[in-house]
Amino acid sequence: MLIVAMDYNAVAKRVIADVGEDNLIAAAHCATRLRLVLKDDTKVNQAALDKDPDVKGTFKTDGQYQIIIGPGDVDNVYDELIKMTGLKEVSTDDLKKIAANGKKVNPVMAFIKLLSDIFVPIIPALVAGGLLMALNNFFTSAGLFGAKSLVEMNPAIKGLSDMIQVMSAAPFMFLPVLVGMSAAKRFGANQFLGAAIGLIMTTPQLGGAAKYWNIFGLHVAQTQYTYQVIPVLAAIWLLAFLEKRLHKVLPSAVDFTFTPLLSVMITGFLTFTVIGPVMKTVSDWITNGFVWLYNTAGFVGMGLFGLCYSAIVMTGLHQSFPAIETQLIAAFASGKGAGDFIFVVASMANVAQGAATFAIWFLTKNKKMKGLASSAGVSALLGITEPALFGVNLKYRFPFFCALIGSGFGAALAGLTQVKAASLGSAGFLGFLSIYPKTIPMYVVCELVAFAIAFALTIVWGKGHLKEEVETVEAPVSAEEETAAEEAPAASQSAEKDEVILAPVAGEAEDLSKVNDEVFSKKLMGDGAAIVPSEGAIYSPITGTVNVAFKTGHAYGLKSDDGAEILIHVGLDTVNLGGKHFKSLVSQDQHVEKGQKLGEVDLEAVKAEGYDTTVMVIVTNTPAYSEIYQTKESQVKAGDNLLALTAK
Repeated sequence: MLIVAMDYNAVAKRVIADVGEDNLIAAAHCATRLRLVLKDDTKVNQAALDKDPDVKGTFKTDGQYQIIIGPGDVDNVYDELIKMTGLKEVSTDDLKKIAANGKKVNPVMAFIKLLSDIFVPIIPALVAGGLLMALNNFFTSAGLFGAKSLVEMNPAIKGLSDMIQVMSAAPFMFLPVLVGMSAAKRFGANQFLGAAIGLIMTTPQLGGAAKYWNIFGLHVAQTQYTYQVIPVLAAIWLLAFLEKRLHKVLPSAVDFTFTPLLSVMITGFLTFTVIGPVMKTVSDWITNGFVWLYNTAGFVGMGLFGLCYSAIVMTGLHQSFPAIETQLIAAFASGKGAGDFIFVVASMANVAQGAATFAIWFLTKNKKMKGLASSAGVSALLGITEPALFGVNLKYRFPFFCALIGSGFGAALAGLTQVKAASLGSAGFLGFLSIYPKTIPMYVVCELVAFAIAFALTIVWGKGHLKEEVETVEAPVSAEEETAAEEAPAASQSAEKDEVILAPVAGEAEDLSKVNDEVFSKKLMGDGAAIVPSEGAIYSPITGTVNVAFKTGHAYGLKSDDGAEILIHVGLDTVNLGGKHFKSLVSQDQHVEKGQKLGEVDLEAVKAEGYDTTVMVIVTNTPAYSEIYQTKESQVKAGDNLLALTAK
């Protein structure tokens, strides 16, 4: 298939037309995307940008509207955009300041995003622990399979039950270690120092009301912080603050030794004397407050929560719930709490939105909408509602409100029958795995009620209102638009050879979805892998040509001799450093061999500046391959196999 080179002038013209020339305040670019500050985001012609074959995606963040163009092309499109608009060229750092001055940053949403960034990565560990806890409840709960528990009826399985109990308790008992590692990464501290603080706070030697240290007459309680969240969050914030400052002030000769020592020692002392006692009290207040609210409001409160839950999802506020649920589940695991009722409400809301979406599948005659409704409905029933919400229900409007009513009734019934979760999991029909065993039958009944009401209301209302709604949703496509779509060049051609991509740096390899940047985590630029680097040397993962060598040294675009197009992006938002702490050793159009050094980065200095140093390795021509497989998610050395590419 013929590959047509991008017409930078034409792309810039389309972008300007779609965002509005009079709507532009400032523009900059990084390795992959245009970053724009706009007067009014609502004036953007989003539909046109979504259809543009040269735009790989768009999103909004930190007051910026970002348009993904791709490495090697974005700088040329940016140059054309600047020429056409007459805007002054600014750096990405300057653009951040312009965006902050032009638009107030919502501190509530910023805090919610912070919590989401910390807790989402550790959810798999909590899900595993919670499901193991639920499994153990099957073994030990009386009344499920008879008057006695399974363990009492079959003593041979007691050992297995005891083992599962130990495995289920560990993620919650040592929750500060998990939170410590994740929070340290988010705050820009060393992850292993974060884990060390978590271990210090949960060490078995602590505990007991009468135990304390006598330090120059000061009695410091030896409090153990197992099952805790908020105290460790505050401690890791302090750790990150100290570590960054010490990196800046200590000479390099002693920095490696004394920065970890002083950071951990000062943080540990302040944690046991001030931070821990104060934050543990705050944590208890929050947990007890939610439990009190649940006990006081009862099924009415649950019903109102269910009625509002999907609306909360639209605002993004639900991203803060994992932090609260973690506290509720940890309290339950320690025997001091009643369980997670938020998960139950979320399940009712998701099932109801899925039911309304399936009702649209029955009602609509539009083939494209039928296809979307069927897949989005299944997704919602399994706990992912965004496709159903934004792709179907909010377009027609009335299904969304019908689902809210169904969700409210389902949640109220769950509150009336005391249905609660023992763990996090898939908030949908599969959510029964996370529910306390004795209440699983009522959980299923509540979900069926939510589904039936939402489905029935949508069908009844839709029979009289769907036609006029469809007319407002679907815009006619002109012959010119159809022709343009048919003639649009393909993004890439099929690869002819299988290929192996090596690790460009040494460090801990992880799945791309864990990266704290949605352009990479959602694979908008392509599939690949991420590495948390332990060394600052960057090597070529392929034999081929350097297509793009950024002056800032933070990113490299390569094309292998066998056709793979690779982007190596060092750190998140490190373009803001303007090349500081980076050294590039190659130039554009230079041919390189596997293992040849491309550049260097001072990782500690970049961390001290407050930046995430994760290295992304992206296959930007992903559609050319039938499969891209990450060979390992563990410690790698530069030159180890990282990605296996299978040609179509």
